[in-house]
Amino acid sequence: MSASRYTYLGPEGTFTEAALRTLPEAATRELTPMVSVPAALDAVRAGEAAAALVPIENSVEGGVTTTLDELASGEPLMIYREVLLPIAFALLVRPGTALTDVKTVTGHPVAQPQVRKWLAAQLPEAVWESAASNADGARLVQEGRYDGAFAGEFAAATYGLTPLVTDIHDAQNAATRFVLVGRPARPAAPTGADKTSVVLWLREDHPGALLELLQEYAVRGVSMMRIESRPTGEGIGRYCFSVDCEGHITDRRVSEVLMGLKRVCQEVRFLGSYPRADEVTASVRPEMTDLAFTEASDWLARCMDGRG
Repeated sequence: MSASRYTYLGPEGTFTEAALRTLPEAATRELTPMVSVPAALDAVRAGEAAAALVPIENSVEGGVTTTLDELASGEPLMIYREVLLPIAFALLVRPGTALTDVKTVTGHPVAQPQVRKWLAAQLPEAVWESAASNADGARLVQEGRYDGAFAGEFAAATYGLTPLVTDIHDAQNAATRFVLVGRPARPAAPTGADKTSVVLWLREDHPGALLELLQEYAVRGVSMMRIESRPTGEGIGRYCFSVDCEGHITDRRVSEVLMGLKRVCQEVRFLGSYPRADEVTASVRPEMTDLAFTEASDWLARCMDGRG
């Protein structure tokens, strides 16, 4: 395995690259852009890279389905950490282009909902076509295939373009969440501000099946931060569930949730416990602390020994 190499969703100039460069270790790694999320993750699976940074969630559009599906299938991978990056777009054009000259625009499909209102107000006649990434859209503008691309302002220099308009976003405080993914390993030690991710498959589809999953979290006081359904490919109505929750696998309340899910689910794929990027500490009710679980376990042991 190349321990010095990290892959990311490329090409150069993507928000993913910008997010990756916020990690301290990025300064000492070879950063290699890949053409797609699957390609970035497959390099890790093949031992050609130690880790890959890929987008997983956007505050406007929700989950990045390609990443969710890749983590749910194939050889297991694990999330090591996450990065939150504020997102604002620039309209990148070839030098000398005026706003009235922009008839065709491009960008990643996830970018479109984040600039739709601005586009309707400023360029109502412009035709949108999607690109593999925002940076790839910038490359296509450089090649003359489109008049403008919605991308990060930092991508302009890479592709010899001009930021015609900057700070474009329909939603204030828009952000994208990225995850650093590697081969399965022992999770990092808990920090007190952690997140645990899993993928769940129902054992059978019956009334209340999803409620059974939710109750595993609820009865132990574990807050679910995200839940999304994804088709399994096995037919209409067959779904798996991608879930993030507060806490670390070493927290008793979280480990009890995972054991409960293992009992009621057909399959549970553990995607990792890792530090939260926002560093928010979970609020734990007194009866759900590790001490409370230990005291209850000790009491049960005394009961079984006739000392209860």
